Amino acid sequence: MIKNNISQITSSINTKSFGFTPDGNEVFCYTITNTKGTEVSIMTYGATITSLKIPIGNGQKIDVALGFDSLEEYINSYYLPSPPYFGTTVGRFAGRINNAEFSLNGERNFLNKNHGEHNLHGGILGFSRKLWKVIASTSEENPSITLEYISKNNEENFPGELTVQVTYTLTSANELKVSYTATTSEDTIVNLTQHSYFNLDGHSNAVSNQKLIINSEKILETNDELIPTGNFVPLKNHPFDFNEAKDCPTSIDNTFLLENDTSVSELAEQNAVTLISEKNKLQLSVITNQPAVHIYVGGNCFGKIKGKENADYHPKSGICFETQNFPDAPNHAHFPNSVLKKGELYNHKTTFKFENL
Repeated sequence: MIKNNISQITSSINTKSFGFTPDGNEVFCYTITNTKGTEVSIMTYGATITSLKIPIGNGQKIDVALGFDSLEEYINSYYLPSPPYFGTTVGRFAGRINNAEFSLNGERNFLNKNHGEHNLHGGILGFSRKLWKVIASTSEENPSITLEYISKNNEENFPGELTVQVTYTLTSANELKVSYTATTSEDTIVNLTQHSYFNLDGHSNAVSNQKLIINSEKILETNDELIPTGNFVPLKNHPFDFNEAKDCPTSIDNTFLLENDTSVSELAEQNAVTLISEKNKLQLSVITNQPAVHIYVGGNCFGKIKGKENADYHPKSGICFETQNFPDAPNHAHFPNSVLKKGELYNHKTTFKFENL
């Protein structure tokens, strides 16, 4: 344990073993606690958030993130018909890539197909299923932990050796800041995201009674296989217009644009989404520098999943806010640039801010 006395409640980082992978590598789980008693747990398998506990008064905390109790359950979840990717770091490219192929510098690249004819969330063995290494931590007033993964050249057939770092920081203002950086040995494509499912009423409840606000005027149009057509759909008078607070949708799998200038791949940080629980008087704001947020509720694997603390997860158990570039961006010239060139730095920032109302 690393401690630094700040006030009557100390911030800290605790470490424990979370089990072993089938090939014998030990996985560790790090729990970060801030001075307000908020705590987030992150394991080295997939740089995954396994729990996020927020104080709601009367000495109570609720776990607002879906997940499993054991490493084995996380590993086995990737063999479900539609893996949930609970809490993971998704890469090398979040979302779908049409026909699992794209052109870069005049050459056609053919990726592994893991979603019908398409590449989804980085392929068969994406970053979510890799063992990350902890390279730094601090237990100051805003405790943090940094994990690193080095993706070899041609892993899942992506070009370039990609060095990725993610830093999770838990601030004294109850913000969970997630910062991704990446560099590459040669030009490649990158689109990372954090894939936690949230439920402000607690992970064993339904999100359908919570209120949702999305600061977006357009969504991506997609075909029957959820591949972007290249067109944008205005949200005025659309069922997914959430510019004013409405009940969470019971099923959604759509990409919301956060900036009208679709040539911009990195924005000034802005408030993308607000989720409100009237039951627990708790609000989550999602702030990001990414050009889109993909919002997801549901999935055909739900109803079969036993979550942590013996919870029965179902299609309305959680809502996922995947801040990212547009899916299939490499195949649409008018989408934000997803190419990371040698010598450049990929810089993705997302903040999950929790406030008691």
